[in-house]
Amino acid sequence: MYQIISMCERHVPYIAALEAQVFSAPWDEASIQGELENSLALWLIAEDEGGEGKEKPVLGYVGSQSCFEDADILSVCVAPEARCRGIAEALMLELERRLRPKGVEKITLEVRASNVPAIALYSKIGYAKVGTRRNYYEKPREDALILQKSLLSEP
Repeated sequence: MYQIISMCERHVPYIAALEAQVFSAPWDEASIQGELENSLALWLIAEDEGGEGKEKPVLGYVGSQSCFEDADILSVCVAPEARCRGIAEALMLELERRLRPKGVEKITLEVRASNVPAIALYSKIGYAKVGTRRNYYEKPREDALILQKSLLSEP
């Protein structure tokens, strides 16, 4: 089981380790730490229940920044050993729930064009393609699909 909570200082090294494990261009620990002081940022963690005493308390996370009515998702990740448990979907939906009262009307994200499982998840929860960024990703070089969701018609 897991719980979704706001990121705090103790999560930073676990997020940095997951970034390095999963992504070819990971956020470093200092950049993640900086998000704790960023008033525009909201990062949520799927924490293994009883997380502080666990060796790997962070099962997944989503990080965002918002400005006025727009939010951008900066990173979404679920640990490989914790996938297929609905964690990414739960994180995304909780992020939306917490952003609505802040006046956010739409959320945008980029995803590798080849990341079929992520694209399927985003589509399932209401994101639609609004564009493409050519050669956005490196290692390997690849296009990013720009996906967006309106929060105006959602409860």
